[in-house]
Amino acid sequence: MPVLVMKFGGTSVANLDRIRRAAKRVGVEVAKGYDVIVIVSAMSGKTNELVGWVDEISPLYDAREYDAVVSSGENVTAGLMALTLQEMDIPARSWQGWQVPVMTTDTHAAARIEDIPPANIMAKFGEGMRVAVVAGFQGIGQDGRITTLGRGGSDTTAVAFAAAFDAERCDIYTDVDGVYTTDPRITAKARKLDKIAFEEMLELASLGAKVLQTRSVELAMRYKVKLRVLSSFEEQSDEAGTLVCDEEEIMESNVVSGVAYSRDEAKMTLLSVADRPGIASTIFGCLSEAGVNVDMIVQNISEEGRTDMTFSLPIDQVKRAEAALTEIKGKALNYAELITDPGVSKVSVVGIGMRSQSGVAAKMFKVLSDEGINIKVITTSEIKISVLIDRKYMELAVQALHDAFELEKAA
Repeated sequence: MPVLVMKFGGTSVANLDRIRRAAKRVGVEVAKGYDVIVIVSAMSGKTNELVGWVDEISPLYDAREYDAVVSSGENVTAGLMALTLQEMDIPARSWQGWQVPVMTTDTHAAARIEDIPPANIMAKFGEGMRVAVVAGFQGIGQDGRITTLGRGGSDTTAVAFAAAFDAERCDIYTDVDGVYTTDPRITAKARKLDKIAFEEMLELASLGAKVLQTRSVELAMRYKVKLRVLSSFEEQSDEAGTLVCDEEEIMESNVVSGVAYSRDEAKMTLLSVADRPGIASTIFGCLSEAGVNVDMIVQNISEEGRTDMTFSLPIDQVKRAEAALTEIKGKALNYAELITDPGVSKVSVVGIGMRSQSGVAAKMFKVLSDEGINIKVITTSEIKISVLIDRKYMELAVQALHDAFELEKAA
């Protein structure tokens, strides 16, 4: 029988009533003739609770024991979902990551999937099991211990299973009914997209859109997995949700498909750094070792052998970055001053149509100028333009850009 992968996020399995509701959706697909692999997250809020317990007991925790604790939330959901399906007379069985097995690297708390052999689950399908309920977010490392994939890892689990089992489609059920042109909480004009290209979704996910985890989109694009984002709380049809697919499957698209934002950013500037080969490697190598995720980078024109280096980073990593750069000052790195601006946000426009149409950057910058919004840093790619602005103007910028590019209109 054809295989379908269905993933239910934390809000979709937040309590027993929602688990029953999700199980009914699974039952509909079983009735259509699918063998179904259901990937479940922990109940809403449970992972945060488990992480809090670990932090309270051991702030400098052993990552292997952290994984043992936080992976338990998905195990509970998987068992409850399997029991619910059994009560509906649907042959179902729960699977933990090590039982499949989901083989991963040994990087605890941030492991990457290396292989998912399908033999065990396929054998059970052959024996009459119709639904395999798999605990998302977890696997087993080469050392034989439980690993976890990082926050949002259940999305990655679902796409990886769809690729490994050559599934017809991977449906991601969440608390929104698809991918929108921007956050509907910021502008009521935000429109749900029927289809979006993998590359656009990857940019939106990496730029702050919370609908899908970035790594899951990367996997879907690499293995050509058809990905559909749906709401757990609305009636479904064949056209429901948003299909994430190849660019070739989209007949027409707007030049700009969406406006993304990342609210909690910071900007750091190193003043008067020696302008010599290897200086960027020293700065960003130091930050990488400290676990700081640097995003936008700008280097000023050199004067008298000195230059300024500006970069952005998540605001919760500022202290870590300051400590790392202070530690190497006067040793591997000489600079006059480190200036931190914690009050910025990143706003981006994304669209595959940018490849073939000029003037998007000019239009974006004029819109922001007309609103009196100063741009601090700019970065671009083939299908994206991002700017760093004062946080107090973020919502205004999103609304103005959404209106200017007429994203409320269908392509």
